Amino acid sequence: MSRTRKPVNPQAQKALDQLKVETASELGLQNYQNTYKGALTSADNGRVGGHMVRKMIESQENKLGGGQQGKSGQQTLTTKSNINS
Repeated sequence: MSRTRKPVNPQAQKALDQLKVETASELGLQNYQNTYKGALTSADNGRVGGHMVRKMIESQENKLGGGQQGKSGQQTLTTKSNINS
């Protein structure tokens, strides 16, 4: 297994970087793109990554579910209507 951190889809890197900056801004971390990440706490860096993953999962669920919303207003793949379909 390669030890390099090459992205699977290099064209996606710019979009992921933009998502990271947007997510950090939503969490109150201003100027995240120009901030030395070693100066931030691991909790802050982890929070950004965790919210990014949540957004990506939500986006995929919306694509797969055809925009159908669950009771809480968020779409899930395991709603009763999706299981019975």
